[in-house]
Amino acid sequence: MSRVAKNPIALPKGVEVTIDAKRVITVKGSKGELSHTIHRWVDVTEGEGELRFAANQDRQEAVALAGTTRALVNNMVHGVTQGFERRLQLVGVGYRAQAQGKNVSLTLGFSHPVDHPVPDGVTVETPSNTEVVVKGIDKQLVGETAAKIRAYRPPEPYKGKGVRYADERVVMKEAKKK
Repeated sequence: MSRVAKNPIALPKGVEVTIDAKRVITVKGSKGELSHTIHRWVDVTEGEGELRFAANQDRQEAVALAGTTRALVNNMVHGVTQGFERRLQLVGVGYRAQAQGKNVSLTLGFSHPVDHPVPDGVTVETPSNTEVVVKGIDKQLVGETAAKIRAYRPPEPYKGKGVRYADERVVMKEAKKK
């Protein structure tokens, strides 16, 4: 059995979990509500303030799905209680960011500013003009939004200019010698 699926998910206070007849699990918390459809090969049992996951088929794929489902539901529980955030830094002369409603305006050295639309369920803040904070309850959506913003100008290896994650370490290359 999957080692990930063996660990139960402890449900904190204020989190409601419902599983309906169509195998849709819904997690409600103080920050919002998320739902996920459970595969037919995975069984979910709720009891004593925790959720347990197990494969109901004797197949390698079912065991893998049980672990994946457990990880996804754990991210849902974490998201509705604490939320997720990704921090981006803009490194370069003249590189700036400004949050404007449902858009982020980025000045990244192009001939025009780049306006990136922010999807529903994600908020973007700019504490300083060289820092972008992407927050939300859906881990996948927060990561995807941050990755799309980073993709406009990924850090280049010679000067280190570009958009990078706050915890990212850019390996610098040595310039060409004459």
